[in-house]
Amino acid sequence: METIIWSKPMCPYCDKAKALLTLKGIAFEERKLGAEWSKEQLLEAVPTARTVPQIFLEGEYVGGYDDLEKHFEGK
Repeated sequence: METIIWSKPMCPYCDKAKALLTLKGIAFEERKLGAEWSKEQLLEAVPTARTVPQIFLEGEYVGGYDDLEKHFEGK
């Protein structure tokens, strides 16, 4: 299963999420909105998304940066 982070340029929480995943040694695919990916494609993956980042960890939807941080608490 792969880890995917939906992001956009100039997004501090996206940068923090990518840094946290890197720190944990988790390889990820970044899907940047506006470049190769559209908001519509993000909404297909996460219909309730209103912000970025939106993160899938090993195929399981985690949520945003705060959710990712909570996921790793105590690990």
